[in-house]
Amino acid sequence: MGIQDIIEGKKQWRAHMARVKLLPADYQIVYREMQRYLFKVGPTSLTDGRLLPGIVDFFEEGVASGKGVLQLIGNDVAAFCDELVKDSRTYADVYQESVNGEPGAAEK
Repeated sequence: MGIQDIIEGKKQWRAHMARVKLLPADYQIVYREMQRYLFKVGPTSLTDGRLLPGIVDFFEEGVASGKGVLQLIGNDVAAFCDELVKDSRTYADVYQESVNGEPGAAEK
């Protein structure tokens, strides 16, 4: 990863967070909780840049339709996040495979 890639990544992240700041306060709070949870759970697909912007897209649609954030996701933020990444590979999976000595675990 070169300097240009890092700079571009930071620009994209700032643009993403600018979109989050345009959401109503309750949406922003829930988004930050989801983000914090997903960073802890660690789906490996989180770094590909599609999951978090997809959540913002979903929230923007909810705002446009006049729904509250809890009407969209329900009362359990963690359960909603778990459902989003249920079929995703996590860093815990990668670690477990490396501990178990599964072939090819180091390359993944």
